[in-house]
Amino acid sequence: MEEKQPVLSVRHLKKYFVAKRHMFGATEYVKAIDDVSFDIMPGETVGLVGESGCGKSTLARTIIRIYEPGEGEIIYKNTDIAHLTNRKMRAYRNRMQMIFQDPYASLNPRLTVSEIIAEPMEIYKLYSKKERDEKVSSLLEMVGLKPDHAARYPHEFSGGQRQRIGIARTLALDPDFIICDEPISALDVSIQAQIINLLEKIQDEKKLSYLFIAHDLTMVRHISHKIGVMYLGHLVEFGEAEEVYQNPLHPYTQALISAAPIPDPVLSRKQQRIRLEGEVPSPIHTPSGCPFCLRCPERRPECSIEPPVVANINGQRVACYKYV
Repeated sequence: MEEKQPVLSVRHLKKYFVAKRHMFGATEYVKAIDDVSFDIMPGETVGLVGESGCGKSTLARTIIRIYEPGEGEIIYKNTDIAHLTNRKMRAYRNRMQMIFQDPYASLNPRLTVSEIIAEPMEIYKLYSKKERDEKVSSLLEMVGLKPDHAARYPHEFSGGQRQRIGIARTLALDPDFIICDEPISALDVSIQAQIINLLEKIQDEKKLSYLFIAHDLTMVRHISHKIGVMYLGHLVEFGEAEEVYQNPLHPYTQALISAAPIPDPVLSRKQQRIRLEGEVPSPIHTPSGCPFCLRCPERRPECSIEPPVVANINGQRVACYKYV
């Protein structure tokens, strides 16, 4: 039986932004992504979690080439797209799409819903006018909206409906890989589950692969097959969703999961929370060793000297000296 190949492989990816240029050529950089590697298989959802500012959205935008990568490889279906020219990259952009965080800012208020959804098809010169209209109606039905919504403008819809429009636009070019950049964080809690269920339904129907970014660990656990945990631009743990949630290996993952709210008040009172000391270091002046060493309750002398080698523990990858 032929082994499945990843839809996307990220290898040693780095993205630094210039923070400050000094005299005599010295330059300070924000290390937004620092040596990140992982795979996404066909039909699989990889969830990405971590504190605000840890590099999740930068990673997403770098993978899809909104930001230009610094070093490393982004292998999409056996082709390294990390440093392709814009002209060559165009052939891949219709296969890789993105659902943005804010449904209020990501839709052009001057266009009707029909024009918003049809715009990608027009850019790629796909279908006739009649076929586009039929495709728009089909996509609206797929995301739970009515065909007569096509003639309306974004301001006439609620946040959840706008996000459905954004999802329909994302599907217009029939992609096989979609980045969901916190697609539910701007929505009411009552609507979030509906959008998650919609994304799962579409994934099952179209066999899509997702990179799903969120703060809500419970939601990420629900939708993801695998989970990656980011801290200060580094991927500190990666593995099967249930394994990462039930048996977190990295001290930072353990702290994150211990802080997740539990709806049962009795269980919540029994839960032991891990309190981290100090603040997240500056991404400009990162620690010389493990990025988490200044806040880690289990730090060792070697943690502040060299970054730990990534260990593989029963299929879970973890960057921590405890396992080296």
